[in-house]
Amino acid sequence: MSREFSPLEQQTIALAGVAQAARLVDQVSRTGSYPIEFLEPSIHSLFEFDAENVAAIYGGLAGVKLGLNNLSAMLASRQADENREVVRYVFNMLYLERKFAASSEMMSVVHSRLQHTSFKAEHFAGHVNDICHSVSGIYQDTLSKLRFRIKVSGSAQHLQDKLNADIIRALLLAGIRSAFLWRQLGGRRWRLLFERRRILEISQNLSRNLPVV
Repeated sequence: MSREFSPLEQQTIALAGVAQAARLVDQVSRTGSYPIEFLEPSIHSLFEFDAENVAAIYGGLAGVKLGLNNLSAMLASRQADENREVVRYVFNMLYLERKFAASSEMMSVVHSRLQHTSFKAEHFAGHVNDICHSVSGIYQDTLSKLRFRIKVSGSAQHLQDKLNADIIRALLLAGIRSAFLWRQLGGRRWRLLFERRRILEISQNLSRNLPVV
């Protein structure tokens, strides 16, 4: 039987989904590498249209452990230099989600294409890189057309690699999907300021008993 999460716990899990996507974007852009055990839950969260709860969107809390840890670090202001780009990506995704949500037509196109990609992923392509390629195309055809764009920093060598570029765009879309979920669940930017300590405590508690990977 799955546990029930409080409203603020649900918001924290969704926000951890944003933080996880941001951390993975930063890692891929700088090193060309990524932990597959967190990349897969982030990408597959795009295809969870009817999950029983917010944690199930990431295949369970363990699937968003990296995000919970990074959210805790951000809120605690630890290792500020290391987190600077991740924090920027998080707030850029929260901002871009607002622009995306203002276009019902674009939202409809993205939802329809994700459903189509989900069918392909389920029946033809099992590897996450194949899925990232399809999702990257969705991002390029929709969100990248908006006036505001997320500028990704990193190594030119890794950023110019086509596979890495696909993964980064797919992660940006996954982060924006988590940002949309966060707002649906009642998340607001002012909460990050006024409820920072409580959200930090929740993110630490949620990740505390998860398996070390």
